[in-house]
Amino acid sequence: MTTDTRALTRHQSAFFAHRITLEGVGDDALAQSLSTARVDMNPHQVDAALFALGSPLSKGVILADEVGLGKTIEASLVIAQRWAERRRRILLVVPASLRKQWSQELFDKFSLPSIIVESKSYNLAKKNGNARPFERPDTIIITSYEFAAAKAEDIAQGRWDLVVYDEAHRLRNVYKQGTGLRAKRLREATSSSFKILLTATPLQNSLMELYGLVSVIDEHFFGDENGFRSSYVGGGSANNGFLFLRKRLESICKRTLRRQVQQAGLIKYTARCPLTLSFEPSDNEARLYTAVSSYLQRPGTIAFGDRPNALVTLVVRKILGSSTFALSETLAKIIERLKAKERPSIENLVDYDVIDEAAEEFDDDDAEDDEIDPVKLAAEIAELEEYRTLALAIGENAKGGKLVSALPGALDMIVTKGGQRKAVIFTESVRTQRYLAELLSANGHADEIVLLNGQNNDPSSGAIYRDWLARHKGSDVVSGSKTADMKAAVVEAFRDQKSVLIATESGAEGINLQFCSLVVNFDLPWNPQRVEQRIGRCHRYGQKIDVTVVNFLNLKNRAEQRVYELLDQKFKLFDGVFGASDEVLGAIERGVDIERRILEIVQAARNETEINMAFDQLQVDLQSQISEQVLDARKRLLENVDEKVTRQLKTRDGEIRKHLSDLDRDLLRIAQTELPEASFHADDERRFDYQGQTYTTEWPLADERGWLFFRMTEGTLAQKVIAQAKERAFPRVGHLRFDLSAYPGRLADVEPLRGSGGWLRVGKLRINTAAVVREHLVLSLVTDNGQEAHPDTFERLFAVPASDLGETTDVAPNETLDAVEAERRKSLLALAEEQNNVWLEEEGEKLDAYGDDLERAFEADVKTIDIEIKAARKALRGSNLPMSEKLTEKRRISAQEAKRDKMKAAFFDRKAEIRAEVESMLDKIQESLKIAPTLTPLFTIRWEII
Repeated sequence: MTTDTRALTRHQSAFFAHRITLEGVGDDALAQSLSTARVDMNPHQVDAALFALGSPLSKGVILADEVGLGKTIEASLVIAQRWAERRRRILLVVPASLRKQWSQELFDKFSLPSIIVESKSYNLAKKNGNARPFERPDTIIITSYEFAAAKAEDIAQGRWDLVVYDEAHRLRNVYKQGTGLRAKRLREATSSSFKILLTATPLQNSLMELYGLVSVIDEHFFGDENGFRSSYVGGGSANNGFLFLRKRLESICKRTLRRQVQQAGLIKYTARCPLTLSFEPSDNEARLYTAVSSYLQRPGTIAFGDRPNALVTLVVRKILGSSTFALSETLAKIIERLKAKERPSIENLVDYDVIDEAAEEFDDDDAEDDEIDPVKLAAEIAELEEYRTLALAIGENAKGGKLVSALPGALDMIVTKGGQRKAVIFTESVRTQRYLAELLSANGHADEIVLLNGQNNDPSSGAIYRDWLARHKGSDVVSGSKTADMKAAVVEAFRDQKSVLIATESGAEGINLQFCSLVVNFDLPWNPQRVEQRIGRCHRYGQKIDVTVVNFLNLKNRAEQRVYELLDQKFKLFDGVFGASDEVLGAIERGVDIERRILEIVQAARNETEINMAFDQLQVDLQSQISEQVLDARKRLLENVDEKVTRQLKTRDGEIRKHLSDLDRDLLRIAQTELPEASFHADDERRFDYQGQTYTTEWPLADERGWLFFRMTEGTLAQKVIAQAKERAFPRVGHLRFDLSAYPGRLADVEPLRGSGGWLRVGKLRINTAAVVREHLVLSLVTDNGQEAHPDTFERLFAVPASDLGETTDVAPNETLDAVEAERRKSLLALAEEQNNVWLEEEGEKLDAYGDDLERAFEADVKTIDIEIKAARKALRGSNLPMSEKLTEKRRISAQEAKRDKMKAAFFDRKAEIRAEVESMLDKIQESLKIAPTLTPLFTIRWEII
């Protein structure tokens, strides 16, 4: 008799379905989330996720990898794991400019649904009767720092399973008195939640910033601020205190460096190559710029008021530097508002398509309206109409002409380097985007252009979108969100058919263009973080060649030249292997702060000398935020030896591949049994056809070929077959015959059992604690001849093709099976207790250190008063003060001595209080680890191996 090499029974299918969905901790549990990801996961990212998920008692971690190593992926993997565990109250607090990118990445890479909560959606939800707009079932909430702080009370009611803070260095000043109010509100609102803080710069100016970030996670990790200062910031930091601090941070902060990942051979980085194109605007262009700039600088205009809204002024300034075509439309909008006797508001400047994000980060109030003088109004309208007439009369822009002449050569250069003939051109203005499309179309690029912006309502984009929908109909590439799908359609058209993508800021958020190696900044944002995001669309993991970054330099505009110098020389954005400098980008909490400073300069400076002086001062201010001493402290505290990290990453790489391979294999075994009508490909069993669709566990092959990705995500075929297999009941004892000759490989530990038989009972042990749930399959087995066999051997046996011989008439040796099962259960519970003890000991050590911190702080206070008393006594002895003043000083010293003695007397009471507090916290933790096990029987079989 021969058995089909793929024939598995329903018992085996149920076994695999239960095995790949076991809850637990560590690599096995994470493999489920890894298998659903549409991204090539790097070992350091998995390592970081496992670090975050390491102890169920942890209150959170800081993931501090250097820029460019994918902290977003690390956090997303943790999010995906929590989601799989059905712990779905998840909040992301991120810079406003990154909200859409996070939403897109969560969906594209992990199929996780999210919603951005900001003022518009919040107010609409309230209006529709939702009293708690931050509570959305089965939806990840994404919000900005500004909005989260404003709605801290709402967030505090959230009972979040996980809170992620991106660019978390924004919270580092939370410890300071009188400042950091936003950070304090956020810390309080999320104090009871598990948190992940993502930042490449966990300390920038002082070790106290590290103290601040850790306090956001756990206010009982370190003692109070004074204790931390006396232990680590003073002399202690140079001695044993520094080593002790490093040891303590190992449990809460993880940092990987780019050079370590490179040395492990896991990522090859390409470089950035700058290309600067100088141009001179025409006399009319220069005249228009000077006139409008002077108008914006002039106090008391009606359009902008005596106390102008900085954001409106900023946007008009940026459009002024973009193109005369964008400016003419903006002037028309301002004139229209003035004719209606209204000042322009940010809503009127729709040409700048990241306006909502900018408004939220700028956090400005509109200027108050007052009485408008009709004579003054008429004069101002006439002035603006004169500027608009001049703008309309300018038929060509020098910068546009420079782009037309330089683009073919730049594209040729990319091709000679081995790249594709593609360029992405960025502009901040939608009108400039249209102008560039028209200009390039008229100069030989008519069929090569595709646009990307916040709306994409042009006919060409509509046609691309409809074609994309038709080609991907029925596949899980289509998300159902028109915005996301339009973006995917345009990017695919650029990748496969077009050579020039003209994108605005909003359009480019969240897209990956690693197949493109030429980035053109037609106009340059003043916010260095936005510039980095632009370049990062192309200069990212998966890029094959060096990326050329093109910038334009206006030889007649000193302010624009200095902005370029700042971004190039200070922020190191345009060259080097890693692009943006961690130290400098991390030094600024918000890129919008740089925008504000530059706006202040261009609004105030009246000549080149003033511009140069102001920019020189800005450079000095930025430099003062970067301390070599702190950079050295960061290295000594947070960076491990390269060789050690390299070994660990290589080991992790092998583990990931094995876990994913095992999980995929089990998933396909279930499909083979549960989908008998499916046709598996003879050349590769990872692929099968079912109901007119091709499925595969291979990513990105599924996306490339328009197949369906067979993975354990909700609503998919994989989840359906797993549920079907798990729900199947086996009320009677079955009889399975395993055929070793039908197995395509060799199972050395199963071979000795050939020709034998026996009994097997399979149950699921669920070990419940308040802190964590762990599940194990319990295999209780007996052989007819008394031969010993390990449960692991029988796990492997389940992969062997078998025949189901139906219900057995033999009587199972239940007493023997009960005894084996009890022994196996006992050993698994002992293992759980051992793991619990490790976690408990870790928390105990943390709390002991916290208690020691408080005691040291108390002792430091006593010591400080002692020093003051000794100094005062010495000064009094050598003084020539009058007797009355000497008596006054003696009384003051006596009062200090009394205070010191009182503190010493209270010390032991305080010490007892601290220890009682620590014990109380430890008792609560111990309570959370109390085990409540349940064992659910799955099936019993009579087995034989032929």
